[in-house]
Amino acid sequence: MKAQVIKAFGDPGVFETMDMPVPMLLPGHVLVRVAATSINPLDYKIRSGKYQASAPPFPAVLHGDVAGIVEAVGPDVTTFQVGDEVFGCAGGIMGSHGALAELMLADARLLAKKPKSLSLTQAAALPLVSITAWEGLFDKIKIQPGQKILIHAGTGGVGHAAIQLAKWAGADVYTTVSSPDKAKIAKSLGATETIDYRHESVEDYVKRLTGGKGFEVVFDTVGGENLERSMAAISLYGNVITAQANSTNNLSLLHAKSGSLHAVFILIPLLYNIQRERHGMIMTKLAELVDQGKLKPLIDPHTFTFDEIGKAHALLESGKAIGKIVVSRE
Repeated sequence: MKAQVIKAFGDPGVFETMDMPVPMLLPGHVLVRVAATSINPLDYKIRSGKYQASAPPFPAVLHGDVAGIVEAVGPDVTTFQVGDEVFGCAGGIMGSHGALAELMLADARLLAKKPKSLSLTQAAALPLVSITAWEGLFDKIKIQPGQKILIHAGTGGVGHAAIQLAKWAGADVYTTVSSPDKAKIAKSLGATETIDYRHESVEDYVKRLTGGKGFEVVFDTVGGENLERSMAAISLYGNVITAQANSTNNLSLLHAKSGSLHAVFILIPLLYNIQRERHGMIMTKLAELVDQGKLKPLIDPHTFTFDEIGKAHALLESGKAIGKIVVSRE
């Protein structure tokens, strides 16, 4: 089969096309004929060498997000049949090759049948970011109707999914954006109000939107200094959820408010082979919400094929993408 691989860490130009053997079918797994994948920051951080410890062995096939058609079903798999259209986040890290190939071996527990209302290409945009949003909102804090939540980077990957899921749960949703166009998109997704973080300080928007009390929940999707801004924006006894806690930060603001910090790292089931069924259950629920009109992927208008994967990575790293960049095999 044809695959896009990296043989060393490097810039977006490091990808090359390579013939690889078809993966051997294993018990509990399915072989998926890949239709599309999408890019997450994790993917380019692995490619660049920043996350070397998480990389598959060279020649490495990257990307966890996948949507495709089940080609073969391994022993003990009862949830899928040949021909099923599936999606999930199922590889592209240490121990398992990813979706940048014609065929991908995937643990069936990590997959779900794709939403009926989405194409395979559209479905590929959802897995990693939507699971991250779900775990933060429902597994970590159990967000409640009427709670004020601030979600950073509302037109980003995790942000756009988190806005919709928090809105579905009945929360009062606010989000940071960097332009009027992004503000319109965020409001269309369910945000009550947007914040141009370039022109309004944390103190000012906390005063304007919460009367100075702070948000009961802040979802940090950016990390670094933004994690400290998130702590500054919470209320007394508030909660910060972060998908980017791999940094050194001053926690005194959190302590002063008796706040709680919740880290979300959705690769744990893939890296340690635990709670994989949980991801499949989340993906099944997400598919239901999509078909009910409660969740939709925000997909960047630029289109790429697997042969253009380097260009797609360069666009995401530029910070100019809106929503998710999807890459189709053909």
